[in-house]
Amino acid sequence: MEKHLIEIKNELEVLTAKLTDVKKEIGKIIIGQEETIEQLLIAFLAGGHALLEGVPGLAKTLMIKTLSQAVDLKFKRIQFTPDLMPSDIVGTEILEEDHTTGKKFFQFNKGPIFANIILADEINRTPPKTQAALLEAMQEFEVTYSGKTYDLDRPFFMLATQNPIEQSGTFPLPEAQQDRFLFYIKIGYPTAAEENGILKNTTGVKKENVKKVITGAEILRLQELVREVYISDDLIDFVSTVVRSTRPETTLNAYVKEWVSWGAGPRAGQAMILTAKARALQYGRMSVTLDDLKHVALPVLRHRIIINFRAEAKGISSDMVTHHLLSNTDFPSKVK
Repeated sequence: MEKHLIEIKNELEVLTAKLTDVKKEIGKIIIGQEETIEQLLIAFLAGGHALLEGVPGLAKTLMIKTLSQAVDLKFKRIQFTPDLMPSDIVGTEILEEDHTTGKKFFQFNKGPIFANIILADEINRTPPKTQAALLEAMQEFEVTYSGKTYDLDRPFFMLATQNPIEQSGTFPLPEAQQDRFLFYIKIGYPTAAEENGILKNTTGVKKENVKKVITGAEILRLQELVREVYISDDLIDFVSTVVRSTRPETTLNAYVKEWVSWGAGPRAGQAMILTAKARALQYGRMSVTLDDLKHVALPVLRHRIIINFRAEAKGISSDMVTHHLLSNTDFPSKVK
């Protein structure tokens, strides 16, 4: 048993060093946004998908493309438009002819969804029918066409972007479909120092090359190790308390009763624990801390706590509700 633990520890050191290398490679192109990059990697290691929101020009697309360049996996970008059809994503059947026998047959031509890392750019620009086809593939990790099921490649990581400031010609994702995303990440503006660095690095002749520093097999192994990370019963109780406190029907929290319309479901608790485990693994630890849970709470609950109309009018956001709950939920005595 002790020998097995030593082997796991040595393997973890090698793999976490490669994750650090991934961050360094992304840092060659993306200046700042360390928290966003960390959250993307957490979602990847936890085996989930991420929804990325930010105003134009914050390098959302470039960030995801650079991540794919640092990982030795197949990458596809899908630009969502109002006329995009489900077959444009999952694929379609085409009529082929066997030149030996002359017989004709239908051959399934796989779409861009058959890759390891998918960038769904501006997902809110395409109609619900196409969004649903994408989200089904995300949930089931397979595509069904003409009664036949095709497995998607593993690891499979979907990163969707959306623009918060354009409403004309967009189709916002329903809250129930947003729940398919493990993380909802919001990107803010860069600091003054970061913006100066961006201006210097992107207007000259110097061009950085991103190297592939980790393989798909190593990512899959990290995803297996995430499940082995330990979390105490006290911390599980804390997660359960926070999630249950988001529900206005059952909570004792007056703030939630006043401003929340719908609370988070059990999937939120699962997401908090899995992503906290992934964050612990990123830092070379095989046990979750309270700090890990607090760091993942916002992107996990952001799209799962639905505030009411009065809260919107008062400028109260789901993030504010999460902050309130984290500040007013008793921490387990053993992990204070």
